[in-house]
Amino acid sequence: MKKINILTACICLILVLSCGHSRDSVQDLISPADKKQKPEGNNNGYFQGNHSPSDTATANPQQQPGITKSNSDWDKKIIKIATINLEVKNYNSFAGLVREKIKNHGGYIAQEEQNQNDYKIENILSIKVPVDQFDNLLAEITPGEEKIIEKKITSEDVTAEMVDTKSRLEAKKQVRLKYLDLLKQAKNMEEILNVQNEINNIQENIEAAAGRIEYLSHAAAYSTINLSYFHILDATAKNSEEISFGDKAWQSFKKGWTWIGDVFVGIISIWPLFLLAFICWFVYKKLRPSKIQKPTA
Repeated sequence: MKKINILTACICLILVLSCGHSRDSVQDLISPADKKQKPEGNNNGYFQGNHSPSDTATANPQQQPGITKSNSDWDKKIIKIATINLEVKNYNSFAGLVREKIKNHGGYIAQEEQNQNDYKIENILSIKVPVDQFDNLLAEITPGEEKIIEKKITSEDVTAEMVDTKSRLEAKKQVRLKYLDLLKQAKNMEEILNVQNEINNIQENIEAAAGRIEYLSHAAAYSTINLSYFHILDATAKNSEEISFGDKAWQSFKKGWTWIGDVFVGIISIWPLFLLAFICWFVYKKLRPSKIQKPTA
């Protein structure tokens, strides 16, 4: 009986050890990646609250810092020029209004010319204004209260020229670097002078291209408004400015006398030709054989 109890205890111990080893073997067969995918704690929290930053950024692209909506219009280089001629009712009031509007829109007056006679007083302005304020300023200086004599707007797209000029500029810079390397390898004065001449020519082309890029950039950044406005002082004075018939005749007489004087001066200036012709004629007369007289019957 005692032996049976000992045998039963041994069998039970073997079964317990076998079960424990089997459980450990199953745990070892599970890969580390599978272990990481097993959520801990609340399953609802894993699927609903634990989103990765990349998923959040994809779901809300407008909330990502540093990402703004690109405006393709700013990549274009367009030169805008407007030509306007106005007849104003109050010259001083309109002049002050124009200067105030230019200042408010960040522009400036590049050139100004004022003319006045008995008939009218006129002012001619060349205005530079930022391209994004061009239409606003144009609308405010031509509100419709003044009489528009002329209004013309032109646009020129120089984007392709800008890109081409920049490409040629970079190519010229690369060529200059190669010539600088050749200059270091020159062995005599003749080679040095030849390479230096090429470098000077390339440098001139680079400066010309850089100047062109700077001009196009400024012209595209600041649009031009050629504004001329005038106020009529005395409408009757316009007819008096026309030249009368007597004045026209007198002007023609003076022009004719001037023309005759120019011809006379021109004749005097060719006196060597007259002297040469006289000498030739005199020699010919002296050397010409005399005619043989026939005997009379």
